[in-house]
Amino acid sequence: MGGWPASSSRVSQALLLAGCLLAAVLLFKYLSTGISYAPPSVFSQPQKGVTHVLVTGGAGFIGSHATLRLLSDGHRVTIVDNLSRGNLGAVRVLQRLAPAARLQFVEADLGDLPAVERLFARNHFDAVMHFAAVAFVGESVEQPLQYYHNITANTLTLLEAVQRHGVKRIIYSSTCATYGEPDTMPITEDTPQRPINPYGLSKKMAEDMIRDFSKANPDIAFAILRYFNVIGSDPEGRLGEWPRPALRHYGRISGACFDAAMGHIPGLKVMGTNYPTRDGTCIRDYIHVTDLVDAHVAVLPQLQPGVIRTFNVGTGKGYSVREFVDACLKVTGKPIKVVEQAERRPGDYAEVFSDPSKIQRELGWQARFTDLEENLRMAWAWRKEHPSGY
Repeated sequence: MGGWPASSSRVSQALLLAGCLLAAVLLFKYLSTGISYAPPSVFSQPQKGVTHVLVTGGAGFIGSHATLRLLSDGHRVTIVDNLSRGNLGAVRVLQRLAPAARLQFVEADLGDLPAVERLFARNHFDAVMHFAAVAFVGESVEQPLQYYHNITANTLTLLEAVQRHGVKRIIYSSTCATYGEPDTMPITEDTPQRPINPYGLSKKMAEDMIRDFSKANPDIAFAILRYFNVIGSDPEGRLGEWPRPALRHYGRISGACFDAAMGHIPGLKVMGTNYPTRDGTCIRDYIHVTDLVDAHVAVLPQLQPGVIRTFNVGTGKGYSVREFVDACLKVTGKPIKVVEQAERRPGDYAEVFSDPSKIQRELGWQARFTDLEENLRMAWAWRKEHPSGY
């Protein structure tokens, strides 16, 4: 009688089982990369007339707004974020707004070398906007090694990948904290960099690394944008800032004011009332997130191989913390308890505000959202609509 011998049948079954297991393993490996939005092949090939931008930290406050603008301008974007500080909800908003072939999200840590290599090997990037970073001055004083690892070491990993995979345009997100406590105001790009906290030091070390790397790789174009205190939200209300509850005591003053207005914290604490300023509190230059993103978009087509374009991004006007609190109280209309204490926040400095004339002159960029109350009103509108965040 015809038919397969029993042994042959068992072999066939074993081969079938092995094939199924292999397929399952390959599917798992693909899904575990974190690519969650569009087929990798769409992003692995260059497309004429379309710039594919890798946005590190694209789930964060600034990175998500930058992604929104890049998508609006017709660029292709890959977000990489480990979600330690960013919001998956912001990514989902962007995914709903973007065509499938324009945006993908990769959950990965820039400190994970194999993950970074997979990211670059599977995609063709034309440019990188490097936002990913922890960014609280007080936290950097308490946990300095975290900042040197997350900012400085991870930038090294990124530069190595850029070099291996031939990416030629890089925009680095730096900070006015690299200047420390300047002798004179306003701050220009030539003001000596003397950071006084690990946040500023780690950013300056990354800048120094970029400068050395640029000298050895003159075919790569760089920009370093040193920006000041970022506030506001998308004027159309699509995105906003949602600081993680566990980090509220480190957060920006606008977030603290809104948290107090919504009852998340008992009141607003003003740290440092004896600085050598007009009212004894710190003075800061508050830049709207949309203006900051505009600066990134403005510099992208102006990048030149072998040249590092360095710009301050600010309004050129400083507000004291008391002035900021008064504006926040007016915008929220809430009876917020304000407690002032002479003790200063660790690692803080008295006064910083920018001279933005260089970026105005060379790129034609100028801050459009300069009314502090109006900027806070935009941010407050988003927070009221999203009391629990994304």
